Amino acid sequence: MKATSYSLNNSVSQIEVDAGLLSETFSVTAEDGSKIQLPPSFSSIIREDIVRDAVHSSRANRRQPYGHRNHGGKRAPQAGMKHSVEWWGKGRGVSRIMRKTGQRTAAQNPHTRGGRRAHGPMVEKDWSMKLNSKQKRIARDSAIAASCDPEIVANRGHLFEPGVRFPIVIDSYTELKDGKTESHNPETMPISHGTRKFVAMMQGIGLGEDLERAKNGRSIRAGKGKMRGRRRRTPKSVLLVVSNTGTLSRSARNVPGVDVVVAKDLCAEDLAPGGDIGRLVVWTSDAIEEMR
Repeated sequence: MKATSYSLNNSVSQIEVDAGLLSETFSVTAEDGSKIQLPPSFSSIIREDIVRDAVHSSRANRRQPYGHRNHGGKRAPQAGMKHSVEWWGKGRGVSRIMRKTGQRTAAQNPHTRGGRRAHGPMVEKDWSMKLNSKQKRIARDSAIAASCDPEIVANRGHLFEPGVRFPIVIDSYTELKDGKTESHNPETMPISHGTRKFVAMMQGIGLGEDLERAKNGRSIRAGKGKMRGRRRRTPKSVLLVVSNTGTLSRSARNVPGVDVVVAKDLCAEDLAPGGDIGRLVVWTSDAIEEMR
């Protein structure tokens, strides 16, 4: 299976006014590049059930143990046991539960106000989920094959122009500035204004609308997660697959909704967040070579 890559040409312009030079503007055009032989994983059979199992396993294995500490008396009382209590004894016609010292208010028991939790979470609980190495590979290959189908990608909610070819592979990058033309490997393009250049590159390919969808779709998370470092929820947008962490990966990681992953670390969860196949993936030609 072969795919036609994209060759990107970036025209850099800068307007001069009386106060000085304005910021540079980038205009990227995408042209047909060379034909690239794709690895067999790009034409694999799509097994959505195995992809969901792999994603569930990855998320389960990341869960950290949590729970209350064991009750250690007055030295380390657990929640709900921090009271000075006494027992009234038998013969009063009331329930035989502990009561706060000098009061009638019951304490410590699970069914009392402010009492301990009856069956709280235990630190010893094991959340991990085993998955065979062959299943992990099948899940990754299935997610890769699903990302090559425009219909599946569109059904997941991603937006792109009608003429976009799948899979999306970037082969070369050329920058025209001050009448000088410089050719670069896409992963080692000049770092100056890198984030703006990456956005212009995605717009030139036809993925700019999806970046706007992720940027405008950020919202405040509902629930207690907003108090625990997860205040905002951002929709998933482009997944950029590179061969190494170069200037392109550093330029793309600041864009809302964009994730960057090295080809050797690619897994099913990167390609199908939440277990839903069909993520919008952009590959570099070097990353394709790493997948062989």
